[in-house]
Amino acid sequence: MAQGTIKHYDEDAHSGSLLLENGTEIAIDGVSTQGSDLRTLRLGQRVRFDIDEVGGTQVARKLHILTF
Repeated sequence: MAQGTIKHYDEDAHSGSLLLENGTEIAIDGVSTQGSDLRTLRLGQRVRFDIDEVGGTQVARKLHILTF
């Protein structure tokens, strides 16, 4: 699993972006947060996640919060 920091998150749309440790920005897959124990994600939170490729774009899935 990769680790990164939340850059942006829209709670209503269940989508956003995060920064990998190397500075690369990737999208958060909204499906990954629905039905999980994640209520919201905040700017600067550290998360652990899987990276999948959807339509040629990397997306973060199966997010787990490391810092609250």
